Amino acid sequence: MSEANGPDNAGQDKNQAPPAEPGPATAAPRPAQGGPASEPGWERATLEKLAFAVLTEQRAARRWKIAMRLLWLLVFGALVWLVLSERSPSTSPSAPHTAVVEIKGEIASDADASAEFVIAAMQSALEDSGSKALVLLVNSPGGSPVQAGIINDEIMRLKALHRKPVYVVVEESCASAAYYIAAAADRIYVDKASIVGSIGVLMDGFGFTGLMDKLGVERRLMTAGENKGFLDPFSPQTEAQRNHAQTLLNQIHRQFIDVVKNGRGKRLKETPEMFSGLFWSGQQAVEMGLADGLGNLDYVAREIVKAEDIIDYTRRENVAERLAKRFGVAFGEGAVRALKSLPAIR
Repeated sequence: MSEANGPDNAGQDKNQAPPAEPGPATAAPRPAQGGPASEPGWERATLEKLAFAVLTEQRAARRWKIAMRLLWLLVFGALVWLVLSERSPSTSPSAPHTAVVEIKGEIASDADASAEFVIAAMQSALEDSGSKALVLLVNSPGGSPVQAGIINDEIMRLKALHRKPVYVVVEESCASAAYYIAAAADRIYVDKASIVGSIGVLMDGFGFTGLMDKLGVERRLMTAGENKGFLDPFSPQTEAQRNHAQTLLNQIHRQFIDVVKNGRGKRLKETPEMFSGLFWSGQQAVEMGLADGLGNLDYVAREIVKAEDIIDYTRRENVAERLAKRFGVAFGEGAVRALKSLPAIR
């Protein structure tokens, strides 16, 4: 056994190096110096950076939200200031003056010549200690008898309350509901070419039933109540419905006539045509007693009121109120459209 192992083992021992012992030269490789993983706690530092970035973004969003709220607050404040500034007269009310309120255009609830605006302006004018009289400067073809009736009643009340005269000065026209208002004034002054009168009431519309029959169009209208749709232009109108509408118009016309007679009194030189809905020139209106004389605003302020300084108290819808209406226009839009589709009474 010693011979078998001797020579071979000896050669092997001489030619082969003994296995190396593990030491520093054979240690596991380390990451290069300077990389993120070489620094202790790099994961925590990265998370902190992400957290700070999120907080910074949240702060910026919060500041932007606060800035927008402040901006809207400033806009709201500006709108309120515009509304309040429009309601105050532009000139100092301390000196004696003639107060003026304009009634121009259609008389309707959603117009500048609405009862709301006109009454507010008249109250401000007559409550002012410096105003010697109120002049209603009228240029209107008419409009709603309801709005006109409200204004007429308020003129009578304010005259008795403040003991100041109320005059009407007509520019181009003072017809229908506009004259309904003017009848409450103490005196009415016109231009010789003004249009005055039209003391009447109308309800207008269209009927398409014959045309629909020729075209073969069938109207499908369902109502609860046999007369609910009698103003529908696509449905036939019965004699009973026509009589009902005429009775309504006659009643409103009678109210109009009574207002004119009470307001003008013995000055009227009544004729059969006076309350027929006809209108006349300013010169004819003076002759008929529908007006008291010829004159414009300056003439009335100078010669009648004896206060040449004129202050305009007219209440108008300003920019702020128009914007407010724009924001709220979506509410009840369907109902408004339905009401506007009804025939107007003038």
